[in-house]
Amino acid sequence: MNSRNWRMWLRPGMQVKRWLALFILAVTVISLGLAMGAAWLYNNFNFPKRLQPYVEWLTLQYVGHPWRELIIVAFGLSFLLFTVYKLSTSILAPVLAANQSGRDIAEIVMEERFGSVKPELNVVAIGGGTGLSALLRGLKLHDINLTAIVTVADDGGSTGRIRNVFNMPAPGDIRNCLVAMADDESLMGRLFHYRFDQEGSELTGHAFGNLIITALTQVTGSFEQGVIESAKVLNVRGRVLPSTLENITLCAEMEDGQIVRGESALSHDADKIARVFLEPQAPDGYQPAVAAILNADLIVMGPGSLYTSVIPNLLVGGIREAIRWSRASTVYVCNVATQHGETDDMGYEDHVHQIVNYLGDGELDYALINNHIPPADAIRPEWQVDAVSYDGRTHTTDGVEIIAEDVVNEKNPLRHDPPKLANVLIALARHHKATAFPVETRESA
Repeated sequence: MNSRNWRMWLRPGMQVKRWLALFILAVTVISLGLAMGAAWLYNNFNFPKRLQPYVEWLTLQYVGHPWRELIIVAFGLSFLLFTVYKLSTSILAPVLAANQSGRDIAEIVMEERFGSVKPELNVVAIGGGTGLSALLRGLKLHDINLTAIVTVADDGGSTGRIRNVFNMPAPGDIRNCLVAMADDESLMGRLFHYRFDQEGSELTGHAFGNLIITALTQVTGSFEQGVIESAKVLNVRGRVLPSTLENITLCAEMEDGQIVRGESALSHDADKIARVFLEPQAPDGYQPAVAAILNADLIVMGPGSLYTSVIPNLLVGGIREAIRWSRASTVYVCNVATQHGETDDMGYEDHVHQIVNYLGDGELDYALINNHIPPADAIRPEWQVDAVSYDGRTHTTDGVEIIAEDVVNEKNPLRHDPPKLANVLIALARHHKATAFPVETRESA
């Protein structure tokens, strides 16, 4: 065996079989040495007569060969197995207790033994509200590195009351995304979404998840750590990151020149939105969120409220720049229906134009539009919304390639279907990665 083979044989890592073989060999050699020493001692040392009966009993002189040796080996093997079992339990128990991922210990050992298999794609989803939550429920079913970057500009309901009291970023959309990405959305998910409804109580209207995130923020000393600890509670598949840690206010300039402050006020104003901006302007982006964008293979914006969920993230300092610098494919998922008071009478081309306007020309690769037109009776007049469907007139708008697919829920054609939506996006990301970075190029790099 040459020196290279020796180095490979002795390299660090979980080489279980070889170290177990060495352990057995070491125990055997030590046992042989002790047996030879005991035999020499018995044959060459004159024990006092009063001790001879005890020596004969300990050495099993009253048992013939080879039964004497078999009894000793059986006793030693039993003792060894019991000791190894207790030792393994003592070592593995803390490992299992510290394992927050929910993976089996066998999976962890296999990862250490053969190395981890990294997921094929790094996917970043940017937005907020119920639209982003629906997307995350579909994406988490795929073997990908998933990161959600969420707006913290919400100021209505429970979130608004918490922001006013504790002067912290909005926890509401963060909570929705945490539950959507939870490994199991059953009991803990219902608990995070639970709202107190007792009349006259100070807790009325508060979502329990918002209170947990707020409490963890106070206990840990930062909103950032509060979100991280909340993710551990829900055993989240991936990461949920705020776009900024600053306490921001979403503002809008209406077409009549009026300035409206606060996300909750935007959708209630009668006039159309001309532009939106943040106060303070260009707040510092959360660095882990910026890093996730730079390392992404696919960046998804939306679905969700155009002006109050998607665009606010693009106004955060560093987020838009990171999207421009990233080599990932960028996709905007257009809403299935208009939103009353925010995107009235806007078609898919208007939605795409607004994203390009805030992101920059040439930075958006694709726009995913639903081409399944809902039946006429699916939309009630009192809802004051229209379906945003692809009419097939063009394949590009504002330099963005239009992808038209059936991505709506069969039972509710005004909502996206999470599995359908995720399948289209993952297929798009794989196609873009394969064509942008061919196998030959990647292998030669």
